[in-house]
Amino acid sequence: MDIHMPKMSRKTLIGLAVAAALAAPLASASPTAIGRYKDWSVFTDTANGETICYAATPATDKAPRAADHGEVWFYVTSWKSGRARNQPSLKVGYDLREDLAPKASVGRSTWAMFGVGREAFADDSDDSRIVSALRKGSELRVEAVSARNTQVAYHFSLSGSAAAIDKAAAMCR
Repeated sequence: MDIHMPKMSRKTLIGLAVAAALAAPLASASPTAIGRYKDWSVFTDTANGETICYAATPATDKAPRAADHGEVWFYVTSWKSGRARNQPSLKVGYDLREDLAPKASVGRSTWAMFGVGREAFADDSDDSRIVSALRKGSELRVEAVSARNTQVAYHFSLSGSAAAIDKAAAMCR
């Protein structure tokens, strides 16, 4: 990863790469399922000849219930090339408001994310703290606002997250 690029530009580029590579893992024929670790699964995929490994879990609860959320997943992604390691992200089935930061929280810790289309990413400096919390916590909560101004909230189980994150990271070393 070029450390001289501005942070937002680098994350936006990574976001676009993830969006292209991780479009609904269970609906696509190209990702390969590696294993299931309680509520988390591990997949590998190839985008532009590059191997990508990720631990992923679907939302266990979506609010408001009447809204069409589409597929909602939380990922921790690593690239074999080292472009990114253990990068947390959210993928939803609609466009997010890019001017209102989604918020991710585990226990009492909260992090701001930024939306890029149908995905949200944390700042690089928060990635390791988020992943550490995912590994140790019991539930992740993410709140965001859709492009249609619908306030949404998601819960994700963290049961099995540590083993899945470790497996995905090991596969892309």
